[in-house]
Formats: sequence, C-alpha cells, structure tokens
Amino acid sequence: MRRDRLLQLREIYRQELLDRVVPFWLNHSLDHEHGGQFNSLARDGSVFDTDKSMWLQGRALWMFAKLYNEVEQRPEWLAAARHIYEFLMRCGFDADGRMFFSVTADGRPLRKRRYLFTETFAIIGLAEYARATGDAAALQLAVDTYRLVIDHLRTPGKLEPKVFPETRRAKAHNVSMIMLATTQELRLGAPPDPLYQQVVAGALDQILNHFLDERAEAVFEVLGDDNQRLDTDDGRRITPGHAMESAVFVMHEAIAKGDDALVPPALKMIDYSMARGWDETYGGLLYFVDSEGKPPTRLEWDMKLWWPHSEALYALLLAYQLSGDKKYAAWFEQMHDYTFARFPDPEYGGWYGYLHRDGSLSTPLKGGMWKGFFHTPRALWLCWKLLREMVD
Repeated sequence: MRRDRLLQLREIYRQELLDRVVPFWLNHSLDHEHGGQFNSLARDGSVFDTDKSMWLQGRALWMFAKLYNEVEQRPEWLAAARHIYEFLMRCGFDADGRMFFSVTADGRPLRKRRYLFTETFAIIGLAEYARATGDAAALQLAVDTYRLVIDHLRTPGKLEPKVFPETRRAKAHNVSMIMLATTQELRLGAPPDPLYQQVVAGALDQILNHFLDERAEAVFEVLGDDNQRLDTDDGRRITPGHAMESAVFVMHEAIAKGDDALVPPALKMIDYSMARGWDETYGGLLYFVDSEGKPPTRLEWDMKLWWPHSEALYALLLAYQLSGDKKYAAWFEQMHDYTFARFPDPEYGGWYGYLHRDGSLSTPLKGGMWKGFFHTPRALWLCWKLLREMVD
C-alpha cells in the first residue's frame, strides 16, 4: 500500500470509531435508571426492547475499558465501563458462579444457557476494567471465573451435553477459539500462571491441527471428538468470518511469542475463508457455506452480517502486515469498499447488522440481543492502531 493510502485509511478508521460508532453507543445504550447497557437499539438509537443480554454487557465492559486503556483516558469511557461493571456485578452471576445469559431491565434473571461464552466475555471485561482502575477484586473475579470455565470444560458431566454423547460425541471450533482469545486478554493483567500456557497450547493444537483441514481447504466448525469429519450439516459447515477471527488470535499469539511458524497456517485459514466465503455474485462474505456444496439448512446462510465483515477487515490487514503479500492488501481494499458502502449509517452513526444477500438492508436495527458494542468498534480500533504502525 502507498503511504498516502495508508494515511487516508488511518483517518477513515479513526473517524468512524471515535466520531460515529463510539458516540452512538455511549449516547444511547446506557440505562441510567437501572444500570448496565440496553442492547436493542433502533436505527436512531431508541430502545425497542429493554431486556439485556449479559454476554453483551461483558463485551461492552471490555470495549469501553480497552478504549480508556489503549486510546485515551477519557473520563466518559471509564464512567461507562464502571456503569456496566456495577450492573454486571449486581445482576450477572448466579449462586453457583455461572452467569445468566439474559436479564430484565432491572436485572432479574430470564435465561441461563449451557454455553460458557457469557462467562468468557465477562472475564475479558473484568480483566480490562481491572487494568483501567487497579480494582483487585475485579481481577480476582476474572481469574476465578476463568478457572471455573476451565473446570467445566475439563470435567465430564459438568456441562449438559448438546446431543446424547452415547450416540455422538462432537467438539466445536468456537470453544478453542474463545479460550485462546480469553487467555490472551486475561494474561495482560493477571499474575503469570502456567495454566495460561497450557490452555493456549491446547487451543492452538485444536485449531491448527484439527479444525483447520488443509486437504479440504477449509476451517470446520464441528468435528467428532476423535477429530474425524462428521457427514452432517453441522459437520460440513464453514463460517468464513469466524475462521478469519480465529486466524487473528493465532497471529496475535505469533506476535506475542515471536513465533513466525504460527503465521503460515493462520494465512491459510484466511485464504480458505476468502476462497469459499466471498460472494462472487453480489460481493461480501456469505454467513455460512457447506464445504461440499450441499444445500445449507440455516436460512440465514447467504445473509451479510456486520461481524464477519468487521473481523475480516482486521484479519486481512494484519495478514498483509505480517506477510507482505499484496493479495491481502487487495482483499482488504475489496472488503473495505463493500463494508463501508453498506454497514455504516452516516446519518445516525453506528452500523447496521443484517443485510440480504444482494446487500440491501434486512432490518434497520443497530443493536439486539446478539449485536452489541464489540465487533465493529474492536475491528475499527485494531485497524486504526495497525494503520498507525504501518505508517510509522
């Protein structure tokens, strides 16, 4: 990339993050009556559902604290983080140390899921908040919750199985990916612990030696627990945006360890995802792809969502910086043009979440129980940060 283009992109990502996306969520999402953050925001920022997603509380806590720690120590960002932290502490945890998935506006529990993702996002939020404030109790809760998650993952029977294990045993890529990402964030502020390296090594082994299948040129979402392919819809499913997000965490580990050997397989994860996921007809990333071209059963398979495009932007830019291969620069520009032409809302700020395959708007919502203050601002911040490094 030419220097003048890098400078132009750097300003685009800075402005989109600081002038449009962050203000949209800061101005509209905080619940000043009951605490925490409303997640369901219409196009203009008005609240259309007052129930709260607890896993999005943890994500938003992380994002506001990360902005305070890494971008600028703005009082309003720290205040937002503290506002969400206090609600999470008051209403997020059940008596067994597990967390609720969704609660009412005033914090009464509605739903508790078998999955551990609410806990992992709380871990990174608590850890980053502790870095911002020096709050030892927040950091200790992050560490304790991390150990609880590890215990549940390692102890048979602790988690209710999704299917009868006597019939089929399977494992999911997202568990290895999230544990790699969670450990990377926790160890930034927590005391050293050999457990972190054990978890990272195990996650990398699963991602690179099993879910990444070089013969099939794909990153699979589900495998049998014996690492064999499953000839089912789940077993054939590829999620291109998810695979590229996972590749980012592998590349981050390569940088953290100075281990260049981790970069080539991460690049393959990106290559396979672009080859299979880019929609040659309408542009953009397909949400799901069947690896064998069989009919996808998930009806949203051909939609274009905000988070895969957000993750792909940073994955492609980081791949270009680490490899120097110009194809990643070209792919980044292609992804940038598609994404910025469709997802940002220049009138109200924030990003739309859901497009039809042809790029037309499916719903004008800016937030919901699955879309919050996380993927878009994280990607914008990471791209802006990386572009500054590339310019320098």
